[in-house]
Amino acid sequence: MKSIGIEVKAPKTGCNDKVCPFHGIQKVRGRIMQVKVIKKNVSKTATIQFEHYHYIPKYERYEKKQSKLKVHNPPCIDAKIGDTVLIGETKPISKTKHFVIIEVLKK
Repeated sequence: MKSIGIEVKAPKTGCNDKVCPFHGIQKVRGRIMQVKVIKKNVSKTATIQFEHYHYIPKYERYEKKQSKLKVHNPPCIDAKIGDTVLIGETKPISKTKHFVIIEVLKK
């Protein structure tokens, strides 16, 4: 098991996934976010949703927006729907996946 450079708990189980940050060759760099899983696919993919605020200069106020992202869900972590997870940015895994799940915070 290798260190990924971030203070997180390593998964207890192993896997042979090439793009797993703990057991493969993928490195975590860039943004790190705490988000919620809203959908889980069969193909090691999960969809997450996060909220952010957008400033509107005309009204001098903020509006709340929601965004969805596709993330890689390694077999050793295997996050479920409704889990709060920590994700980290990686180099592109596929056309739409640029993030990987690092740790499950709440089940």
